[in-house]
Amino acid sequence: MRSYHLQPGRGLSGLAIEEHDVPEPGRGQVVVRILASSLGSRDLLVLADEYPLPIRPGVVPGCEGAGQVVAIGADVTTVRPGDRVAATVFPRWIDGPFRRENAGQLGTSIDGMLTEYAVLDENGVVPIPSHLSFEEAAAFPLAAVTAWNSLTAGTAPRPGSTVLTLGSGGVSLFALQFAKLMGARVIITTSGDEKAERLKALGADDVIDYRRNPDWSARVGELTGGEGADLVVDATGPLDQSLKSVALSGELAFVGYRLSGALGSAPVDPGVIFGAGAVIHRIATGSRTHFLELNRAVESARLRPALDRVFGFDEVPEAVEYCKSGAGFGKLVITREAG
Repeated sequence: MRSYHLQPGRGLSGLAIEEHDVPEPGRGQVVVRILASSLGSRDLLVLADEYPLPIRPGVVPGCEGAGQVVAIGADVTTVRPGDRVAATVFPRWIDGPFRRENAGQLGTSIDGMLTEYAVLDENGVVPIPSHLSFEEAAAFPLAAVTAWNSLTAGTAPRPGSTVLTLGSGGVSLFALQFAKLMGARVIITTSGDEKAERLKALGADDVIDYRRNPDWSARVGELTGGEGADLVVDATGPLDQSLKSVALSGELAFVGYRLSGALGSAPVDPGVIFGAGAVIHRIATGSRTHFLELNRAVESARLRPALDRVFGFDEVPEAVEYCKSGAGFGKLVITREAG
């Protein structure tokens, strides 16, 4: 078997393929043949050693992947060989609030998904909805779970409510799809007519071009009759505009772009925070329970993710460069031959 290994802070020059024996499962573990994985902006931060969680030198990178169970260890009861599964990003985060002891993450401190076989804890995998391919399933573990947590951390959207989600990255695309499943009206920001049309095709009710409308919170006010959005999913910022866009006593899911509100954002005026009167939820991906919940919704609605491009296992460097370009719309997938 082959695996990519990472020396953090060296970019692509620190990424190399190594060969290993196919692993054996220990007690409570499963071996999964990884047939597809996914890349995104989080992986760029890891490559640059700019991610806030510790990165173990030599770790197998990548936190999103799906495949088929090929072996199980002693005492494993919930999965069996042949099952189609996806990995959870935080294998120890089963349910409840995110705590420091749950911070072990695939692709940083724990070997991740850019490999042909992976050893995972029994509780670190979830079943794949039956209608999804492995490539589609690999798009869900990070962005989709984050979007689901963003929408359900407080009062979940319902028919008649309005959700604003920012940008056309993976989290925002899934937030759009899930909010529409819940019956909400969705406003989304983006740049350019082409992306706007694709967002409308995915179900967006209103699209705001933030380049044409730099003070886009005012446009949100116009679209909502001055009320604002009941829930804002902020994965890109700027946070002050999100706070100006949320309804009084509404909710804001702060996904934590760069986990610090960076990207050139200015400090937020405390008066803006007070004036918003909103509940702010800090979102750190989500738990296994979140993943199981969203999978039930995905299965019921036969929902499929927006995929952009599929690369081969040997084309990871090309996939990283494409991800850096920002040209994509939807998830980037790394596939293996399933024969």
